Amino acid sequence: MVEFALPPNSRVQPGKVFKAAGAKNVKVFKIYRYDPDANANPRLDSYEIDLDNCGPMVLDALLKIKNEIDSTLTFRRSCREGICGSCAMNIDGTNTLACLKPIEDIKGEAAIYPLPHMPVVKDLIPDLTLPYAQLASIKPWMQTQSPTPPDGERLQSPEEREKLDGLWECILCFCCQTSCPSYWWNGDRYLGPSVLLQAARWILDSRDEMTGERLDDLDDPFKLYRCHTIMNCTKTCPKGLNPAKAIGAIKDKIAERRI
Repeated sequence: MVEFALPPNSRVQPGKVFKAAGAKNVKVFKIYRYDPDANANPRLDSYEIDLDNCGPMVLDALLKIKNEIDSTLTFRRSCREGICGSCAMNIDGTNTLACLKPIEDIKGEAAIYPLPHMPVVKDLIPDLTLPYAQLASIKPWMQTQSPTPPDGERLQSPEEREKLDGLWECILCFCCQTSCPSYWWNGDRYLGPSVLLQAARWILDSRDEMTGERLDDLDDPFKLYRCHTIMNCTKTCPKGLNPAKAIGAIKDKIAERRI
């Protein structure tokens, strides 16, 4: 029988406990902690938060912990409005944005981990080097060959513009990317739902003139066709987008060229 072993320093150990003295309305946040310089296993620290003295979102609790309880806690955050995607993490078992996740939606203790199946830089910060490199590979900008119109604008009809709805809103938080089992298994070659949604955004843009070259590049057994329509990507997207539908649109475009 085959036996599998976890890599060194990967078993999560019990961590420190931080009590909220005198608080009555208490919520426990169990947060993944990992310091690569400590040469120790990751741990799960427990923080008691007084909800009567805390904002309504998970990000508010994280900021309270960092500012008032434990300044060593490390995570990304910026806009606080669900626009930048910086605070993407796994909260209560689901990839989402900490700034958009209400604390009251979490029943019992709140478990917070970094985005899954990615190397961890520190604590709640995943290493996103690979997905950003994959994003760059699909050239996510408008490519044209014809001369720029005299007025400087490349126009499109309302109907053409409507085709981009559900694509341009992506904030590249990579919640969908890191929830996809196909990406876990083949992340070195499969581009993943977030990157493919970005590819669809330009393939379906009537102003872009490199559609054929884009489709040629994606017509690959691994880059595109490792998608098995598991739908985790669509379920977890904090912006309510449908990456699986975008991937299907790319497949349709490739199939149309073969008819």
